[in-house]
Order: sequence, then C-alpha cells, then structure tokens
Amino acid sequence: MDVQIEPPGAIGPARRAAAGDFAPGRSIVLVGLMGAGKTKIGRRLAARLNLPFFDSDEEIETAAGETIEEIFGKRGEAVFRDGERRVIARLLAGPLHVLSTGGGAFMDPATRRIIAARGASVWLRADLDVLFARVSRRTNRPLLKSPDPRAVLAELIERRYPIYAEADITIDSGDGPPDATAGRAIAALSHCKRAALPPEEGCGK
Repeated sequence: MDVQIEPPGAIGPARRAAAGDFAPGRSIVLVGLMGAGKTKIGRRLAARLNLPFFDSDEEIETAAGETIEEIFGKRGEAVFRDGERRVIARLLAGPLHVLSTGGGAFMDPATRRIIAARGASVWLRADLDVLFARVSRRTNRPLLKSPDPRAVLAELIERRYPIYAEADITIDSGDGPPDATAGRAIAALSHCKRAALPPEEGCGK
C-alpha cells in the first residue's frame, strides 16, 4: 500500500496536478464501502484529469438489464460478483478512465488481481458515522435490507477494511468538500509509482 497524505494548506502536488502536470499511466480505480463517496469524488477526479468516468454498478445494470437490487434478489450475490468481475475486467482493458467500484468488488481476489494489473487503486476511507449518515438517505442498498443496518455496516467495516487497506493509496473521505478530497487523491496519485506505470497486458478476465 502506498499511502500519501497532503498536509492541510499545502501548495504543490495537488495544485500542480490540477494544472495538468500529473497524467496517470493507467486507470484510477476507487474502492471502499457504500457511502464513501466513490461516485461523487470519482466524477471530480475524472474531470480534473480529463478522463472518462465509469461506475461499475451502472455498467452492470446496463449489461444485465436489471438493477443491482433485482440481480441480488433473483440470482444471489455470487452471480452478481461474477458479473461484476467480468465488467470491471472489460472496463480496465479499455482506454484510461476513472472507475468507481461497488463496495464488495475489491473483496474478490480475482478482481483485486485485475485491478492491480491494470489500475491504480484508491481506497476512500470513512468512519461508521459518516457512512451511515450517507447511506441512510438511500433505500437501494441490498446489503442493508436489515432491521439494524448500522450494525450491518459496522460488520462490513470490520470485515472489509483490512482488505481495502491493500489498495495502493488510502484517502480519508470525511465530511469535507468532495473537491478537496479529489485534490488530495490527485496529490497522492502523483507520488504513486503504480499510477505512473502502463497497464499490464494479458491479465485475467
């Protein structure tokens, strides 16, 4: 894991990156739990890096012709994860972009290998209170269909955070402005060796 933290008020990497000095050699892949801000921050990253933005959940729904909730309900999580892996592999085999992935995507070892081969991973880390406040505003989270969604979220944090920590970069995604979080991510990426490398050829799909 390559963690970079930019001191508050720092002038340099983030500003230079925003001005166009940083150009990734491979796609940027955002990982983290639901509510971490992957889509919102991902769109800002893509705009600042002049790259296309993709959301793997949206791509899965388009390919399947069903919502994520419907896929979970009709076919189960295992089928969903298999489709998710194939969609991420297809996207990362294409031109450079910023990709927001679903909360469980990085938990799959095969998906992690694909991301490591063709992308630079950024974990957007947030604490339980922040995540719960955000996800409580939406009702389309299949894994939170529970009498105690906060407890489910806490269990997911305990189980998934050690795996998310394998990402190339960790960026805290709290209550601050998304633009500031995107700026810190770009500053960290500009110092990440993997982000500058071209994608590996022939990775598994």
